[in-house]
Amino acid sequence: MTALDFQGPIAGTPFAMIGALDLAADGYRSEEWFVSGTARSWTQRGDRTPDGCWDVAPGEDAEFTTRVVVVRPNDPGRFNGTLVVEWMNVSGGIDASPDWLFLHRHLIREGAAWVGVSAQKAGIDGGGLVPGRPLKEADAERYGRLVHPGDAFSYDLFGRIGAALRSGEFGGPLEDLTTQSLLGIGESQSAAFLVAYANAIDPVAPVYDGLMIHGRPAAAAGIDGRYMRAARDGNVSKVSSRLLRGERIREDLRIPVLTLQSETDLVALGSVAARQPDFDRFRLWEVAGAAHFDTYGLLATHEDDGKAPIEKLADGMAPTDRPMGMQAEQLVNSGPQQHYVAQAAVAHLDRWVREGTPPPTAPRLETRGEGPFEIVTDALGIAVGGLRTPWVEAPSAALSGLAPGGDGFLFLFGRTVPFDAETLARLYPGGPDEHLERFERATEAALEAGFLLAADADEIRALARYGRQPSGFRVA
Repeated sequence: MTALDFQGPIAGTPFAMIGALDLAADGYRSEEWFVSGTARSWTQRGDRTPDGCWDVAPGEDAEFTTRVVVVRPNDPGRFNGTLVVEWMNVSGGIDASPDWLFLHRHLIREGAAWVGVSAQKAGIDGGGLVPGRPLKEADAERYGRLVHPGDAFSYDLFGRIGAALRSGEFGGPLEDLTTQSLLGIGESQSAAFLVAYANAIDPVAPVYDGLMIHGRPAAAAGIDGRYMRAARDGNVSKVSSRLLRGERIREDLRIPVLTLQSETDLVALGSVAARQPDFDRFRLWEVAGAAHFDTYGLLATHEDDGKAPIEKLADGMAPTDRPMGMQAEQLVNSGPQQHYVAQAAVAHLDRWVREGTPPPTAPRLETRGEGPFEIVTDALGIAVGGLRTPWVEAPSAALSGLAPGGDGFLFLFGRTVPFDAETLARLYPGGPDEHLERFERATEAALEAGFLLAADADEIRALARYGRQPSGFRVA
C-alpha cells in the first residue's frame, strides 16, 4: 500500500454531525485529521449481474486529500479493540454520520473507536442529490486544501484509510491503539456504495473484517461512482436511476455482512427487489415499524449521552410533524426501535468477526406487489412479519415506514399514528398495567431472540413506564 500522510489533529472546530455530547465525561475525545495519498479507481469487467458476483480491474490512480472525524478513548487501555469506520453520507448535501447517531451510545459504552471518512466528493465540494452545505462551503478556510478526484476513487480511498487506521503504519489518530476487529458501516447512499464494495472491491482489495450495510436501496452504486440523481425539480422523493433493479450480495463473501433494513428501505427504496436468503456470511434484518430515519436519529440522539433523565430522552424523540423545521402532513416515525436494534446489530457483527458466531436470523416482513411494493399490515396498520420489538408487539401507536406526506427528504421519515382512547381500551382492557405487562413480555422475547441488548433493557422499560408515545400508554 502506498504511504498515506495523516495531518492533525486539526485545531479549531470541525464541521461534523456527531452531536453535542460531553465525550470527556466518558473518557473520550473527538478529533479531525486530514489524510493525503493516492487512491485507485476501478473499472467493471463483464456484466453487472443481479447475483453481485462482479469483476473489476484496476483503473487510474489519483491524488487526494480528505478528512476523517475520530472519536476514541483517551486511554488506550480503555479501547476494546473494535474500530468502526463509517462511510459518511452525502445525500443531504452535507458530510453526515447517521450511523454514529444511531450507534454512539453502544460504541462508547463498549470502549470502541469510531472514524467517519469523507469518502465522497459531494460532501467536500458539493454536487450531490441536493445543494446542501459541503465542507468547502461550510468553512472554506479550513477545508480549502481538500482535494477529491471523484467517486470512482471513493472505494479505494475508504479501503486504504481503513487499512492505515488499523495498522498505524503511517501514524495518525489511532497509532497507539491495537485494532482486533475492523468494521465498515454506512447508511442509505453510503450503503449503496458498500454493496458495491462488498461485491466488487473486497474480493480484490481486502481490508475490512465485516460490513454493516444499513438502509440500502435495491441497486448498488456504480463502480464508476455514479449514483441516483434527483428529479429535475430537485425533489429527492422522485429520485430515479436503477433504483428498483435488485442487486444482491454475492454468496462467496470473504467477510461477514449484516444488512439492516427498515420498512421505508423495502418500499420507497425498492430493496425488496434485492432480498435474498441468509447464508453462512450474510444476515438480513428487516425491522417492523421502522422508517429510514426517525425522531431518535433526527433529534434525540444529538444530546443522548446515556446519562440524561428518561423524561429528557423520551421528550427528545416525541412525535412531531415538524422534524428539523420540515413540515410533514402527519407525525413522523417516533419509534426508537431502529436505534436499539442497530446497536444489537453492530454488537452481533463484532462478535461474528471475533468469534465466528453468526447473528440470529430474522423473519422477513410480509410484502406484496412486484414494484411498487407494499408492506402487508394488520388491522391496526402495523407491519406483519419482520424483526419484532415491543413497539410493534405491545403498541400504543401504529409505527411505519410509509411517507408522512411533504416535500424533500420527508418521504424517508415514516409515520406515527397514535391510537385513540377507544382503541387502547380495546387492546388493553386492564389499562396501563396490562400494556406494561405485554410490553415487558415483548421486550424479554426480543432480548432472548438477540434483537435487543441486555445493556439497553432497563432504559427500554423505563421509556414504557414514562408513558410518552409511542413507548407508553398515554395518547399523545
